[in-house]
Amino acid sequence: MKVRLIDEGEIDGILERDESHFFDFKARETPPAKLQKAVVAFANADGGELIVGIADEKEAEGRSRLNGFSDLESMNGILQSLFELNPPPELQYEFLKSDGHFPGYLLLLRVEKGASVYKAADNTVFVRQGAQSIPIKDPERIAALGFAKGAKSFEDAPLDDLPAENIVEAPEMVGFLEHVSPKSDPLEFALNQNLLEPKSWRPRVAAALLFSPSPSAFIPRKCGVKITRYTTSEDDPERDHLAEQFTIEGPMYRAISDTVEKVQEVMNAVEVWTSDGLKGLEYPPEAIWETIVNAFIHRDYSISDDIQILIFDNRMEILSPGTLPGYVTVDNILEARFSRNPKLVRTLARYPNAPNKDLGEGLNTTFQKMKEWGFKEPEIGIDGNYVKVTLPHAKLAAPTAAIMEFLQTEDRITNRQARDITGIKSENLVKIEFYKLRDEGLIERVPGLAGPKSAWQLTPEGKIKNEA
Repeated sequence: MKVRLIDEGEIDGILERDESHFFDFKARETPPAKLQKAVVAFANADGGELIVGIADEKEAEGRSRLNGFSDLESMNGILQSLFELNPPPELQYEFLKSDGHFPGYLLLLRVEKGASVYKAADNTVFVRQGAQSIPIKDPERIAALGFAKGAKSFEDAPLDDLPAENIVEAPEMVGFLEHVSPKSDPLEFALNQNLLEPKSWRPRVAAALLFSPSPSAFIPRKCGVKITRYTTSEDDPERDHLAEQFTIEGPMYRAISDTVEKVQEVMNAVEVWTSDGLKGLEYPPEAIWETIVNAFIHRDYSISDDIQILIFDNRMEILSPGTLPGYVTVDNILEARFSRNPKLVRTLARYPNAPNKDLGEGLNTTFQKMKEWGFKEPEIGIDGNYVKVTLPHAKLAAPTAAIMEFLQTEDRITNRQARDITGIKSENLVKIEFYKLRDEGLIERVPGLAGPKSAWQLTPEGKIKNEA
């Protein structure tokens, strides 16, 4: 039996952790049936950790929450109840002891996301959602979960040419553990988290993506980010429209921040026509962040391609390699939960200021923030072998309202400007919007301007309406 001594610092670190989608506390007195419920829920979701012997914060405070088992044998019944589940979850365990700081032993259970649908002894299926273990009773939902479980993730593939030392001694690993578990041995941590193969110690793809200074040098697939700026609003840009392109690589936590920072830098240099005049290209920061994080953690890393971020005059497109996984569809993507890469998701969630702290809310946040800013709704679709999320740089207001708002601050408007502010791509369709306002007597052509230079201005009646 494996007993690990933990010091005072690690005890405090454990007590400071919040119960979450990946972590739970259970008191020593918790019945085995409730422990089964938690373990099954982790195995049916993205995996996680469970410590038995620590009461909930609602029941006690500080170290008074610690109430371990008096001896190792007293935990045999718990372990037996878990290993007798059919099918048994992929489960590792160890006993924690700290002389003088708390009585007895704590039981640490590590649960991997499994390939089966797991049930408690009473045949109830549970799945982890946030900090709760939720029962699933609908046969259709259980069947959908089983379908999703059939997917095997490339994040588990071992890498022959990457020595384990390159992971456990990497600066990113050292910095990560300083914040997460300062006393943990990096090799032991990597093994416990199943980031290394147990016998060969070969790093898995997930380990390289998370901690290698240059993942692309060892993973036999492209796995970086390409950011491309096109000076056009056309659907199919030509080579002449390509203004600049950047590549982002590195350990995932840093690569996410670097990507968002570079996207913001590129946007800051772009000016577009808005209903308030000529302004810098702006999107809700939360929408950009959540959509990029979503592309990182849910892409298919078995596909040799980079995440593509295309910045146009009137939209941003984020293309994540791989089609939608499991039972997820374009129609249910905002409600469905499926992690193609549970190790990546789980480890990133342990960082301070975790990029995926609002797990499961990423694209929902994108939609909400775009709405709050008055932008049109994002578009999600399948484009070849990519999931494409498009953020339109166009106001939710009707085209005629956007044109009238523009003319509150500008004395005239061209077809090109109207296309920029409305998101309409066709010159002829914009003309129809102009004609609607003309027929209402609100706008008129600017005299003396024709052809490409033609423009529209407010009539006296239109000025009165805009001032009202």
